[in-house]
Amino acid sequence: MANIVFVSPGKYVQGKGSLKQIGEYVKPYGNKPLVVADSIVWEITKEKIEESFSSTAIDFHYVTFNGESSLNEVNRIAEEGRVNSVDVVIGVGGGKTLDTVKAIADELNVGVIIVPSTASTDAPTSALSVIYSDDGVFESYKFYKKNPDLVLVDTEVVANAPAKLFASGIADAMATWVEARATFENNGKAMAGGKPSIAARAIAEKCEETLFAYGNAAYKAVQKGLVTGHVEAVVEANTLLSGLGFESGGLAAAHAIHNGFTVLDGDIHHLTHGEKVTYGTLTQLVLENRSTEEIVKYIRFYRSLDLPTTLKEMHLDKVSYEDLLKVGTSSTQEGETMSNLSPDITPEDVADAILAVDQISQLA
Repeated sequence: MANIVFVSPGKYVQGKGSLKQIGEYVKPYGNKPLVVADSIVWEITKEKIEESFSSTAIDFHYVTFNGESSLNEVNRIAEEGRVNSVDVVIGVGGGKTLDTVKAIADELNVGVIIVPSTASTDAPTSALSVIYSDDGVFESYKFYKKNPDLVLVDTEVVANAPAKLFASGIADAMATWVEARATFENNGKAMAGGKPSIAARAIAEKCEETLFAYGNAAYKAVQKGLVTGHVEAVVEANTLLSGLGFESGGLAAAHAIHNGFTVLDGDIHHLTHGEKVTYGTLTQLVLENRSTEEIVKYIRFYRSLDLPTTLKEMHLDKVSYEDLLKVGTSSTQEGETMSNLSPDITPEDVADAILAVDQISQLA
């Protein structure tokens, strides 16, 4: 019988203003970090980071992230790390920045510290990266021997990021229980490499419960740049609960369909990861033959967060059935997580379910 596997980061810290203490938190892991962030995030966070590092005598080297978690980008920044003899890598930013940083740390064989600037994905806590081509097409998952050493979340920074990204994180996290449940029910395999644990099941279920309870109120607060108890709860659900839940619980159709969407051309590429996962989650619910009442509950919740629930909102209302079959073919290919729902699902099943979501959404 396969082993039960549960994994997690070494330490998780969350709170308003926590970035001001980053030097104290980093010190146990290294004295010459490589800091990676895109230019926009760095402009927002550099003053606090520089002041904290200065007060703790940490000499860091900064490199600008160019926007895509591709192998070329990983290799480019890793070479800068080698030249500067860094002893730990710190990623500050969103999901693609963080995925890139984990790959860089693995390449350099040093520790990794994750500092999310948004609560937009469940990437921060995991021991894997999603790797794309330089053009943004999904290529593979890259797995590592350990999870990040430290995840540091400043909820003040998160609350002042675009509210759209916060909603996107809720959408990504909403897939956690839907996919983990399918993995449990079908005796599937977790991303961590073994069978899901009872702990992972409890965390994934609590993640969805938290989001349904506080998601809308937290979204409204973040639209005003406020850090409330609701915001703290949802940031934890988006980041920690979703991260632990998906990695040790399992992915299924929602993320496989998200990956399938990346093969299409057009304006769909302007959508966030979470926005595409929204539609993938609804498609999975259709593939599972969940009741119309249950699917409509999700649709209405997503709408309250201004997330896409129709083909028009996904910029797919003009695509052909053949294009949807491409999504289906990609999402059901060997090695994709669709198998945790069922290995018998066909590209036609996926294409039909994508169309069915649009029809149900018209009724909601």
